[in-house]
Amino acid sequence: MTENSSQEPQRADIDALSYEQAREELVAVVSRLEAGGVSLEESLALWERGEALADRCEAWLEGAKVRLAAARDKAEGQ
Repeated sequence: MTENSSQEPQRADIDALSYEQAREELVAVVSRLEAGGVSLEESLALWERGEALADRCEAWLEGAKVRLAAARDKAEGQ
């Protein structure tokens, strides 16, 4: 099955998003899923994209935590 190869371009697309862009798209995906009216296949694709977008947002937030901790440590060390 070539599932990973079809997801790699999508993942690269998501990896290029800023936190705000990923969050905005995630909100749109959730809205579409909640509204219903899409096929099962499209729902699954939306769900998978939503998961990837949520992971991207989490990665941005974790990175921000690390940067804040480093800045705090540097400020306390001076």
